[in-house]
Amino acid sequence: MLYPAESRIMLAIDCCIFGFDGENLKILLIKRNFNPEKGNWSLMGGFLRADEDLNAGAQRILHELTGLNNVYMEQLYTFGNIDRDPVERTVSICFFALINIHEHDHELAKSQNGYWFTLGKIPPLIFDHETIVAKALSQIQYKAALHPIGFELLPERFSIPQLQNLYEAIYGFALDRRNFRRKILSTGLLLDTGEKNENSSTKKAVLYKLDQAKYEKQFNAFHYFMSMK
Repeated sequence: MLYPAESRIMLAIDCCIFGFDGENLKILLIKRNFNPEKGNWSLMGGFLRADEDLNAGAQRILHELTGLNNVYMEQLYTFGNIDRDPVERTVSICFFALINIHEHDHELAKSQNGYWFTLGKIPPLIFDHETIVAKALSQIQYKAALHPIGFELLPERFSIPQLQNLYEAIYGFALDRRNFRRKILSTGLLLDTGEKNENSSTKKAVLYKLDQAKYEKQFNAFHYFMSMK
């Protein structure tokens, strides 16, 4: 043993998985069927395996709950307060993921006791998971104001009103319709599909899709979708 004087510290990965149902921004939580905190709500997580790096571990945990691969995921923060886990000293590397809520495996999520909750209506969470969720939402709000990450939460075809609903859900306040439309169209990221939203309750809205090539090329550009004041 090369480090005999050092104590053992567990390394966990916790994932904040966000989705959008067309009206509300939601987070996927699990009701624990194991101790500690059996019967209480938490983020999806697990311990890092000896043969995987951090990103691989986060992708594994996401896949185990949703069945999805190759979704937008970003390392968020490291949480390591001494008493954050009552069983053993545990440091958690936290990630957030943005998924199309309609594409994940609903039955797989249910088999893991996974359920969607609207932000603002989530139940009490174990350990420091409420702090993790708050930090993840803050990071999403910051990045969505500058970069087009919000598109990761939408279906392949969407209307500008649907996109505005998403941004209003992320920030929690109403946006001016004309200004939002002007800002979004000025990015050049949208392609008119020539189709209309047949489910619209009012005038049928034009459906767009993302110009994937421009999206990938301009992902790190500053678009200023929202005011940073």
